[in-house]
Amino acid sequence: MVTILTLIGYFIIPILIILIFNNFKWAKSVGTVIMAYAVGIVAALLGILPTGAEPGAEALESMQKTLMNVAVPIAIPLMLFNSDFKLWTKSLPKTMAVLIGGLASILIALLSGYFIFRNAGIPQFERVAAMMTGIYTGGTMNFSALGNMLEVDPSIITLTLTFEEIATFPFIVFIVAGGYKVFRKLLPAKTEGDTAETEETFETESFEDYHGMLKPKTFGRMMLGLLLSLGMLAIGAGLSLLITGKLNELVVILTITTLAIIASFSPKVRNLPKTFELGMFFILIFSLVVASKFDIHAIKGSLHILWFILFVMITSIILHLIICKIFKVEGDLFTVGHISLLCSPPFVPPIVEALGNRKVLLSGIVIGLAGYAAGNYLGVLIAWILGVF
Repeated sequence: MVTILTLIGYFIIPILIILIFNNFKWAKSVGTVIMAYAVGIVAALLGILPTGAEPGAEALESMQKTLMNVAVPIAIPLMLFNSDFKLWTKSLPKTMAVLIGGLASILIALLSGYFIFRNAGIPQFERVAAMMTGIYTGGTMNFSALGNMLEVDPSIITLTLTFEEIATFPFIVFIVAGGYKVFRKLLPAKTEGDTAETEETFETESFEDYHGMLKPKTFGRMMLGLLLSLGMLAIGAGLSLLITGKLNELVVILTITTLAIIASFSPKVRNLPKTFELGMFFILIFSLVVASKFDIHAIKGSLHILWFILFVMITSIILHLIICKIFKVEGDLFTVGHISLLCSPPFVPPIVEALGNRKVLLSGIVIGLAGYAAGNYLGVLIAWILGVF
């Protein structure tokens, strides 16, 4: 009975979070994923769900594991379908310099941080470092996918994301409060002969606009996207069974990521409405499940994860600044590019609004979409380098 009620709660609570997000301005600043993690952690701290040897704990854990293994693979194609990757070919050289420089700085910071902190006693550290590649290139989606793929302990996933938010939130506040002026002073005010200006624009509502999802016409076409996503998951599972003889997360995730990118080049798939938001719904389910498994006792001795995250974030910013300085990238383009990689594309419109410079909106979103696409591959690369496989 507890398992059934909890399962229902895992679906209802994300819906309530979306309703709050739609109707309260403060919720848009907090973000849906943070709210989902907050609810899950509170539930865990209150001891609402059975754990250990308590009655119903074993069945609950089995259900939670199933949800975690299914939610993210369904979400990945849905969140990639609406991405217009043809924009990569339309983006200008400086945009590509910011993208490549950002990815390089993140990888260098992660690898150097790993060797600095590898004797700090961080549990599953190789997997944590690889998982962090996802969140710093594609946000929560890739972070969650890599956590599943690398079989990272749920408590470590929650701790890592919690500490990452603790480190990132002040940086976002700094930027919005006027910190972008620092980057404008350090980098050129304008990139000569190469701006991100384009006739194509993205509205603020391009990401996480949940309004109208239940309209009959929209809902029907959105469900086509869900069926397509489930089909890709089936192909990934089948390919995994064929290659490895079992369900291998690595094969499944990389397969569906690749298929989703290919499918996004079709206008019919790309124009399916609200697939990004539907994908976010499944990410919220995953976030809620993971956070509800939070173990407060795991924090003891885990502050080294926070120091590692701070090192990676600060080092990647400095390296990215240096690279952008070399390529004479303007300060605003650097700002949206780094934020897009650090926090994912949904954060780009609010930052652009703070900058008062819509010319960098398209470039920021293109950089973030590239991070979505590349994050899982780069995470696997880091895991391979660190000897996880």
